[in-house]
Amino acid sequence: ERRLVESGGGLVQPGGSLRLSCAASEFTFSNYVMSWVRQPPGKGLEWVSGINSGGSSTYYADSVKGRFTISRDNAKNTLYLQMNSLKPEDTAMYYCTADPREWSYLLSARPEWKYWGQGTQVTVSS
Repeated sequence: ERRLVESGGGLVQPGGSLRLSCAASEFTFSNYVMSWVRQPPGKGLEWVSGINSGGSSTYYADSVKGRFTISRDNAKNTLYLQMNSLKPEDTAMYYCTADPREWSYLLSARPEWKYWGQGTQVTVSS
């Protein structure tokens, strides 16, 4: 069974940084589009960032563009999200997702992601 395990969340002050990691196992990581999706308390899901299987194409929501950087290491089966200049509105549960469908399709259709981790909480507060 596919496993996605997030880590790196926590409490950070506004303006601070965090690096999230997602360790993947039990599937061919390099064949999957990977993403980070977040859910603020009491709100809906937001696709934060995505990266294609080879790591050559990325997507960022306008709300995080210029502050967050997504990357992947296919040799280590790990996805990352470097988050800088954090704001209170970045407070959310952050989920790692995986999807075997085409990058171009996922970008245009924005379907529900196939596989999800359990999430890691990020809280930005002074």
